[in-house]
Amino acid sequence: MLMPKSHRIALLFNANKIFDREVIEGIAAYLSSTRSSWDLFLEEDFRLRLPGIEDWQGDGVIADFDDPAVAAALARSRIPVVAVGGSYENVNAYPAGVPYVATDNFKLIKLAYEHLIEAGLRHFALFSLPEAQENRWAQERENAFRSLMRRDRMEAEVFRGQGTSAPSWDEAVQQQINWLHSLPKPCGIIAVTDARARQLMQACMIAGIEVPEQVALIGIDNDPLARMLTRIPLSSVIQGAQEMGRAAAHLLDQMLHGARLANTRILVPPAGINVLASSKHEPAKHPHVMRARHFIRQYACQGIKTGQVADYVGISRSSLKSYFRQELGCSVHDEILRFRLDAAIAILERGDCNLANVALSCGFTSSQYMHSVFKRELGCTPRAYQDQALQGQAEPAPDPQFQHADS
Repeated sequence: MLMPKSHRIALLFNANKIFDREVIEGIAAYLSSTRSSWDLFLEEDFRLRLPGIEDWQGDGVIADFDDPAVAAALARSRIPVVAVGGSYENVNAYPAGVPYVATDNFKLIKLAYEHLIEAGLRHFALFSLPEAQENRWAQERENAFRSLMRRDRMEAEVFRGQGTSAPSWDEAVQQQINWLHSLPKPCGIIAVTDARARQLMQACMIAGIEVPEQVALIGIDNDPLARMLTRIPLSSVIQGAQEMGRAAAHLLDQMLHGARLANTRILVPPAGINVLASSKHEPAKHPHVMRARHFIRQYACQGIKTGQVADYVGISRSSLKSYFRQELGCSVHDEILRFRLDAAIAILERGDCNLANVALSCGFTSSQYMHSVFKRELGCTPRAYQDQALQGQAEPAPDPQFQHADS
C-alpha cells in the first residue's frame, strides 16, 4: 500500500489566543479525519515569529491574517497560502489572490445583540479596542454594531478605552468606570472579546454596579481562562473557530493537489452562545433583592450564609427573607444553593474531576450534601450528571460546510 505524500506545512498563529488555538484544533481535526500527511511547523512555544519566514522551504502555509505583519510577510509567497481572519464589510479589504476563511463579524455581534434583546433590555453599548491596524477585526465588529443600531433607530454607544498596559491600568479602569456610570440603566453591553468583557466586569465590581441587574454583559470567544478569572460566570458568543480550521485545511489540501482557489472566501457563522450569569438579566422590583443577588452571585461558592448577605445589603435577615419570598418566591438560602449548583454543573461538564474537590470549590459543606442537592434538584447523582454531559459532548460533530454562509 502506497503511503500518501508528506507535505511540509507552516501554521502561523499565536496559540496563546483562544481563537488561534481553536483554529489549530480544527486543522488537527481535519488531518485526523483524512489520509493527508502533513509535517507541521509551529514554534515550540506556539508563538508567532515572522523573521526569516520568507526563507522557509515548505509546501504550504495557513496563517492568521488579522495580523497585518503576517499578510505583508506572505504577500510574495510562491507556495500555497490560506488566510484565516475576520470578515470585512468592504470586500476590497480582503487580501487579493489568497483564499480566505473568515469569522462572520456581523453575525457574532448580531447574535449577542439579539440575546440581550431577549433578556428584556432596551439600552445597548459596545466595549471595543483602540483603533489600530492589528485591531481591524474589532473595528469591523463596531461597524456591525453601528449598523444594527441604525436599523433599529437607536444611537450607537461605543467605547474603545485603552489597550492593556501596566503603567496605565488604573487610568484605564477609571475611564471604564466613568463610561459605565454614564450609561442608562439597565444596559446590555457587548464586549468584542472575552478578555475585554473580563476587564469591564472587574470595573463593574469596583464601581458597585450590579451584573446583570444594571449591566448585562456578554463577550466573544467562549474563553475558559477568561471565565475562570471572573467572579460572575461570563456569557460569551462561541466563534466557529474550529470549523474555520477545518475549512482552511481542506482548502490547502485541495491546493496542494493542484486546485486553483485564489480569491475563494468562506464565511463561518458563530456556533452559538454559552449563556451564563453575566447576561441573565432579570429585572428586580426591589433594590434590596438586586443587591443581595449581586452579592450572592459573586460569593455563593465561598460558603456565605443568609446573615452575611443581609449584612451586605444593610437590612435584617427577616426583612431580606420577606423580600425574597415576595419577589422571587424562594428563600435567600435557596438562591445561594442555586448558584452553587450551577457552579458545580459547570465544573462537571468540563471533564473528569474529584467530587470532593468540586463540592469544596463550590461552597458545599461536603460531597454528600452536594450529592443530596443533585438528587433533589436534578434527579441524578453528580457522577451520573457528568457521565451524561460527557456522552453528549462525545457525539460526532457535523461535517464542515465549505460554502459561504448567508449574511
